[in-house]
Amino acid sequence: MAPSCFEVILVGFILVLPFLYETSRTFRYYFKFLIYYGVVMMTAVVLMPILSLRPGNVKNFLVASWSCQHISTLLGLRWELRGREHLEKNRACIIVANHQSSLDILGMFDLWPVMDKCTAVAKKEIFYAWPVGLAAWLCGLIFIDRMNSEKARSALNTATKEIKDKKIKLWIFPEGTRRNTGEIHPFKKGAFHVAIRSQLPILPVVFSSYYFLSAKEKRFDSGHILVTTLPPISTEGLSTDDVEELMEKTRSTMSEVFHATSREIQQSLPVR
Repeated sequence: MAPSCFEVILVGFILVLPFLYETSRTFRYYFKFLIYYGVVMMTAVVLMPILSLRPGNVKNFLVASWSCQHISTLLGLRWELRGREHLEKNRACIIVANHQSSLDILGMFDLWPVMDKCTAVAKKEIFYAWPVGLAAWLCGLIFIDRMNSEKARSALNTATKEIKDKKIKLWIFPEGTRRNTGEIHPFKKGAFHVAIRSQLPILPVVFSSYYFLSAKEKRFDSGHILVTTLPPISTEGLSTDDVEELMEKTRSTMSEVFHATSREIQQSLPVR
């Protein structure tokens, strides 16, 4: 039986795929993100029955991270952790990290076995991005309404008690919106209010620059990322009057490390 038109087109596409991937930077950019989002969605569907056995349990993130760590290998990304001793300690704390891309979640997946009990804060819109949103909810992700500060504050206050009681780490991106510009942008105060109200230490985590990624240039190459966990910053005895100073101190420290580790990576790259 003669092949159908669809089969001919499909075979032709498969044959030309390696050529496009190697020669077209734009094609490679979109293809890698397609692989990334596609594999994450498929993994979410496959894991749903397992995650449903203990809904809302942050230990589910360990299952998700184990299932998704291979995605970094597929995309050619290598995460190198420094300051592991600060991250693996069994304690409640507020982790603040710089936010450059949706790829940050792959870095988090790489760190979850070290962090063990950890959840994160995300905008509520992510919940409706099924199946990933539902899987995230089953893992105990905390969704907040960024347009309603009162509701957001209430959700975080409710979560804080459980975080302290069960020694869970809470991951927050204080920049809010992700931006890959080679800088750490001004922080929002939410994470620091939570840390001070709960008297929990702040644990800064710094991802070096995503030099391999550019939406403007449609470039998504292989890359090496240094992830640096800094010593905890105590909030003991601080009040809400100290939020601004604490926030700027944290951002300044993280910015110095960001630029230092980004330079280190750039200097280690082969000269083209």
